[in-house]
Amino acid sequence: MTVGRWVRDALQDPPLTPVAHRDAVLAFHVTGRARVEVREAWELRPGDCLIVPAGEPHRTLRAEPSEFWGLRFCVPCFAGEGTPELLEPFERVRDGASAVVRIPEARRAHLIGLFAELERVTQDRGMPGSALGAVQRSLLTLILAEVGSAYAWQDRVHPRGGVVTAALRFIERNCLRPLTLGEVAAVVGRSPAYVTTALTRATGRSAVQWIVAGRMAQARRLLLHSDVAVEVVAERVGYADVTHFIRMFRREHGATPAAWRSAQALG
Repeated sequence: MTVGRWVRDALQDPPLTPVAHRDAVLAFHVTGRARVEVREAWELRPGDCLIVPAGEPHRTLRAEPSEFWGLRFCVPCFAGEGTPELLEPFERVRDGASAVVRIPEARRAHLIGLFAELERVTQDRGMPGSALGAVQRSLLTLILAEVGSAYAWQDRVHPRGGVVTAALRFIERNCLRPLTLGEVAAVVGRSPAYVTTALTRATGRSAVQWIVAGRMAQARRLLLHSDVAVEVVAERVGYADVTHFIRMFRREHGATPAAWRSAQALG
């Protein structure tokens, strides 16, 4: 999870290529205006919150000097522990709804306070890992609830659906259990090769890479915020074979899970 307050300079020349993150993104604008692209162009002004689903290409087209609170978080980590309805705004954006939700003026100070407290807690090196993880999740839940409540009354959905949307939704909900590309393909009614090509073209990552990304994010979270054994971490993120999990983790992070955990504790 990454959270913080950013101050952005004016931007006149947009990047040529949109970017797509492995995590879901929220950006709550406090001052300044911007024009962003998430499938289509959207105008942002103070009080607006930008919603970007994981894997969704996006970029800033134009911006005034501005201040905003930004948050990135792992969807499978959150979805795997209940309350999936709080992720509905991200799914609706994938289906073609507005990527911008206007937060009611009476709720903006409260939302800023939640972002600020989440930033403070995340930077608190003295808090035990298990407590930190629980507090982070609680604050994230409150932030998503605020955004979801504002989104509900706005609700401008124009469903598009499609293979990419359905595949990513299924992966986010199921990647922390044993899951194969064939199963994803069966759910969306296409061949594994078709799903791989569609996801790679749309997001820059294949279905298997999205599965691994979700598992690794949750593995890092468990290693940081709990003292459970590596074997238990492997099982909780969908790997029946701990040796395979260790191999995959080392490939992604350059260290074994145990060594990575130790390094984070020393840091």
